[in-house]
Amino acid sequence: MATSPDSAGPRSASPLPPQSPGAPGVSEGVATALGRIPSGLFVISWRDDGADRTMLASWVMQAGFAPPSVSVAVAPTRDLLAAIDRGLPFVVNVLGESQRGLLSRFGKPSNPGEDPFTGLDTLRTPGGTAALAAASGWIECRATSRADAGDHVVVVAEVVGGDSGSAGAPLVHVRKNGLRY
Repeated sequence: MATSPDSAGPRSASPLPPQSPGAPGVSEGVATALGRIPSGLFVISWRDDGADRTMLASWVMQAGFAPPSVSVAVAPTRDLLAAIDRGLPFVVNVLGESQRGLLSRFGKPSNPGEDPFTGLDTLRTPGGTAALAAASGWIECRATSRADAGDHVVVVAEVVGGDSGSAGAPLVHVRKNGLRY
């Protein structure tokens, strides 16, 4: 039971906490606390039918040491999941603080036939996927498992390659509300 700093007794919770508009039954306090969990910002890239594809992601984290692995949360409607199901590799491009301007570019899916990397320096990974040359780093991954997480799918992937990029600090993101992007 929680106690307030100025009393020895338990703190009472409001019987009906304010509800968050993003998720029925979740209080604003929980939504705010979830939003305070920092994350990075990443451009996920993959190559499908000869075309480079991308999506912006914030829910990426290291998931294991041996073998090195990461987890990525992906909305079930994203094309990345279909590519993963076909065994295609993908790249996690770690954006740097100086790359904040790329957020609007990669925040929405590119149109069919459009090169999402036009005007940007890229390199090809050993698996043939485009990586941002100026990223803070990139890792090439192959999915090993996935789990349903409600409105997202958590993909666990083994890291099969990568490199450090620019020496700049990675871009860190904190949301005002943990129940929406």
